[in-house]
Amino acid sequence: LAFGCPGVLAVLGLEAAALGECELTRLLQDKLQYEMRLQYMKHYFPIDYTVQVQYEEVLRPSNITRLRNGTVSEAALRYLWFHVSSQAVLRIREVLPEKHPSWKYTQELCQLFDALGKEYSKYRQTDVEAVVADLVKLVHSTGAESRRKAVRPKALLDNCLKVMRMLYGAPCEWGPG
Repeated sequence: LAFGCPGVLAVLGLEAAALGECELTRLLQDKLQYEMRLQYMKHYFPIDYTVQVQYEEVLRPSNITRLRNGTVSEAALRYLWFHVSSQAVLRIREVLPEKHPSWKYTQELCQLFDALGKEYSKYRQTDVEAVVADLVKLVHSTGAESRRKAVRPKALLDNCLKVMRMLYGAPCEWGPG
């Protein structure tokens, strides 16, 4: 269950988000509304349920601010967000049986990330700043099992949405949401 072409993507040097990215992230924003995250990622899970993720699979707004201050391009940050967020959805999905009430919801998120992956598949990883390329490699590496942390499913999607708004809000001309 890979998204797009992991490891084969990168940035075309475009700072502006492509039209397809804007449309798809707007659809994702709709799917990640607070009520849906609360219902599917909290209420339908046992109390205090967590998913094991790699340390690098948690991308917070503070991480983006730090990388921006390190002069990482906006396009590279969106590339990183895509990889981390799509991986987070897969991590959640791995723990769900097909009959789980959140299965269809995560399936729909996966389909949106698959479509977004096609937008990114024209990029080459060599075009991304080394710091981002290294983070993406870590996200997709299997040897990092020792660097795991327990995170609630809703927290993963909360971060996904917050960072997505930071990265796509202005270039996609989203109103305040």
